[in-house]
Amino acid sequence: MNPIPVLHPITRLIVGGAQENTMYTAALLDKNLYQVEILSGPQTGSEGSLIEEVRARDIPLTIVPELVREINPWKDFRSLTEMAVSMRNNRYNIVHTHSSKAGILGRFAARLAGVPIIIHTVHGWSFHDRMSPLTRGTYIQLERLAASFSNSIITVSNRDIEKGLAARIGSRQQYHLIRSAIPLDEFDPSNFEHNVVRQELGIPDDAVVIGSIGRFSPQKNPLDWIRIAGEINRAADNVHFLLVGDGLLRSEVEMMLKSEDLWERTTLTGLRRDVPRMLSAMDILMLTSLWEGLPRTIPQAMAMGIPVIANRVGGIPEVIQEGVTGYLCQPGGINKTAEVCMYLINHPMKRAEMGRKGRTSVENEFSLDVMIDHISTLYEDLLSNIHT
Repeated sequence: MNPIPVLHPITRLIVGGAQENTMYTAALLDKNLYQVEILSGPQTGSEGSLIEEVRARDIPLTIVPELVREINPWKDFRSLTEMAVSMRNNRYNIVHTHSSKAGILGRFAARLAGVPIIIHTVHGWSFHDRMSPLTRGTYIQLERLAASFSNSIITVSNRDIEKGLAARIGSRQQYHLIRSAIPLDEFDPSNFEHNVVRQELGIPDDAVVIGSIGRFSPQKNPLDWIRIAGEINRAADNVHFLLVGDGLLRSEVEMMLKSEDLWERTTLTGLRRDVPRMLSAMDILMLTSLWEGLPRTIPQAMAMGIPVIANRVGGIPEVIQEGVTGYLCQPGGINKTAEVCMYLINHPMKRAEMGRKGRTSVENEFSLDVMIDHISTLYEDLLSNIHT
């Protein structure tokens, strides 16, 4: 039997959780059963690109020039048409979409092309409470329409299932929870020499390092992160800060680091693909996102034996066990978050205990084998249904 053709459309192949999830899925599904391809727009950005890595893994990749992140009626129509023609000509049995723009247009195109199985993974909904009511309502209406001809909707958190159902997007039977997995063999603290990595980054070996990995974007809220770091800096002498990432708020980040008198105590690495190595230099991961699906940085840090302090948004509370593997805080709670950080700074044994428990908790839920097995099982179930 020939492998079943499967297409994974995604808006951009930037360095990010949704994109890595898509790449690992395409690379690791059984090639005897599935012939998996990726379709993407051409844009990358300050986050970095995965296009070359996808090609290096020998995953067939189609770039649609008109598929862009911004709303552009002419380009959106062109990309919809081009995707629909490609899907019809290549006779894909499954179209499995990712991200907001490709998730909407890709499912519409699959419907027009008569693709028998249409799946969408929600890596965080396209709408959130910080949008204007008109914009939020428009996205919800589009998600409802796309869900009406989707066979299944995968989410990476239970919170996104409840959020989708509350917005009347699809039915509960359509939803499937499949965590966005990480390569646990790469995220293993025994692979790294903590002091060597710090030396390369110019970080004192005896400092307590609080770090973050992510885009400098409004969603990730790096300016609050720096405000918290400023509070910590005024209360502790042995702390260093490590910011891994880049983005449109870079200039504001640099200005605030200087205004908070943190410039000499902070290492800005820019974009890095060696995420496990960067995590190995940290003692605490702190995230200040305003909204999320479920950021992969959290299980990555936990796999590296690092406690996590993060805002109580999206699916984050499903992963962090309060007081066991980390702490949950409220967005905007600058002083409270700083207090929690100070507690872990002053209690190294607690940090070590949380790190051990974090590693154990992700081994059972975030392995790539588990994710691929769940996706493959879903594909098999849906394929068997259309043949009965």
